[in-house]
Amino acid sequence: MNVRPATPADRPAIRDIARRSLQTSYSLSPQAITSAIEEWYTEDNLCERLNDEDRLLLVAERDGQVVGFSESTLEDAVVFDETDTKQKAMLLWLHVDPSYRGEGIGTDLFEATSERLRERGASTIQGRVLAENSEGNGFFERLGFQRVGRRDVEVASRTHVENIYVEEPSGLTACETSAGETVYVDRDDAERGSLGPFYPVYADQTRGERYGYYCGSCEQLANAMDAMGRIECDDCGNSRKPTRWDAAYM
Repeated sequence: MNVRPATPADRPAIRDIARRSLQTSYSLSPQAITSAIEEWYTEDNLCERLNDEDRLLLVAERDGQVVGFSESTLEDAVVFDETDTKQKAMLLWLHVDPSYRGEGIGTDLFEATSERLRERGASTIQGRVLAENSEGNGFFERLGFQRVGRRDVEVASRTHVENIYVEEPSGLTACETSAGETVYVDRDDAERGSLGPFYPVYADQTRGERYGYYCGSCEQLANAMDAMGRIECDDCGNSRKPTRWDAAYM
């Protein structure tokens, strides 16, 4: 099997694999899947992502046929102290043609993706998958990832739970609100913003109650999110557009 960077010529195969993989792995309506494919995998959308220096789109070939692909992004580096700087990578998607599953293609594709992300400076990788996708959750668990949290996402007007996995969880960082309350920032779960990353904030250390977001650009709490999933920091203007499931507006 050969893993290589995707090219514009791969766009039809990527769309087809994504469609059939979603149909096999998720209990979503045909309309929801069609909306997702039309939102994420249009010709222009794929071209833009192929030209994004912070995005990695790889395809897996067998006998000259594309049988899987992965899509990842490099997040902004996080400085914990003068000696500890980490750049995280987010594995957005890893799809394998359902006809080729069970042959180790997903594992080989992940390993190749991981190697290239580390060559670009990533020190740890995060992945997300809907809780209902038992195959996807099992895949991360077999790779040794740890589930560190979960979040609610809207897909086709229904609320779904998305599990968050990381390779090397570093735990939570305590932070104090303007009212003097102690809340906890999860720096393993980054959302890319226009000026810096956003991190989810929890009201307790069990991650049981979501409090809001923390802006990695100005190091301030940022709790504003609109109905479309857009986050904006009132202090520095850092903003995050909807991504993944919330980007489909289904």
